[in-house]
Amino acid sequence: ERRFPGLERKRGGRLWESAWRSGLFTLVAMVALVLTVPLWLVPPLALVIPPVIWGWLTAQVMTYDALAEHASREERLDLQREHRWPLLLIGLISGFLGAAPSLIWAISAMTLILAPLLIAVSIWLYTLVFAFSCLWFVHYLLAALQRARARAGEAFAVASVALPPEPGSAQG
Repeated sequence: ERRFPGLERKRGGRLWESAWRSGLFTLVAMVALVLTVPLWLVPPLALVIPPVIWGWLTAQVMTYDALAEHASREERLDLQREHRWPLLLIGLISGFLGAAPSLIWAISAMTLILAPLLIAVSIWLYTLVFAFSCLWFVHYLLAALQRARARAGEAFAVASVALPPEPGSAQG
């Protein structure tokens, strides 16, 4: 409300559609995780594949949810298409940040002794990454929506100025 006070809410998304999409994309991500498990035996791939899959999932789910309230269906689809690569990059960075708490468990030889502390730190980090990801997607997409609407408004204004007056009108 503070950063985008004049942004009209077109309510192009629905709760059931968000839940359906989230469930579907989560299922696809789970299948991808299961199918790629043999690749995790290759050391560098074990550190790359899961965050990439989670990043893709994050981009798919967050993009819809960030635009559901403010964008129409057409605006949402246009923004998803136009900003596909930046959104995927944001999702990938979020996926790698989300993998950070797992590294704490994997790296530490003192995991069993420090388990209560590591659990608290991991939950805090997961929550922090989730909140950061949500805010990043929302601010990026609402700014893109605002720019797209401004461009559409300018195009409409230019088109209406360029049109000749209608026959029989008081102009001309």
